Amino acid sequence: MGTQTIVHLLRHGEVHNPRGVLYGRMDGFHLSDLGRRMAQRIADSIGDRDIVHVRTSPLERARETGAPLAAVLGLEPVVDTRVIESGSKFQGVNFGAGAKTFLKNPGLLRHMYNPMKPSWGEPYDEIAGRMLAAVHDARDVAAGHEAVVVSHQLPIWTTRLFLEKRSYLHHPRTRQCTLCSLTSIVFDDERVVQVRYSEPAGDLIPVGDRSAPFSSGGAAQEDRS
Repeated sequence: MGTQTIVHLLRHGEVHNPRGVLYGRMDGFHLSDLGRRMAQRIADSIGDRDIVHVRTSPLERARETGAPLAAVLGLEPVVDTRVIESGSKFQGVNFGAGAKTFLKNPGLLRHMYNPMKPSWGEPYDEIAGRMLAAVHDARDVAAGHEAVVVSHQLPIWTTRLFLEKRSYLHHPRTRQCTLCSLTSIVFDDERVVQVRYSEPAGDLIPVGDRSAPFSSGGAAQEDRS
């Protein structure tokens, strides 16, 4: 057996998003009060592990999620644009009304012709490629120890599907990647030997947000997607 290294992919916490906007890569979306509690839970839960490296997406919600953990560890997070949220033609659309959004904006349907690519956003292969490049860099920095990469639901889930050799085709509500969850990639030298999943902040997540494709903290419960 070679050198074991673990890279944890940490999804950000709940975002203050009362309008239910699919914010994507938009600036100005910060953690809610509950999201900050989730981030602190992560620091409390894994802050005693052998983590020697933290890197985050450049978006505010990811940097704010990683900050408490980095403070506990005494580390300066590295901002990595490769682990940013996926690009989407639906960015900025209000999905607070769920499926009714497409009835109100039928022009959105023209982007739905190829769910395998997907036609409405950044190709899955490109997401997996950039994420894995960052993961391998984090592994190199933390060789023999552990690293945390703070990213977003779809990039993390796409990476897991790739590593587990599963189809990219899925419904967003089937993603096993809740708020502040950890998708942990275990390496033996450079070889992936296991992918683990855990939810250190699972008890803090509102029921309506557990399977939501994006976080809408502050929205009425019936409006959450």
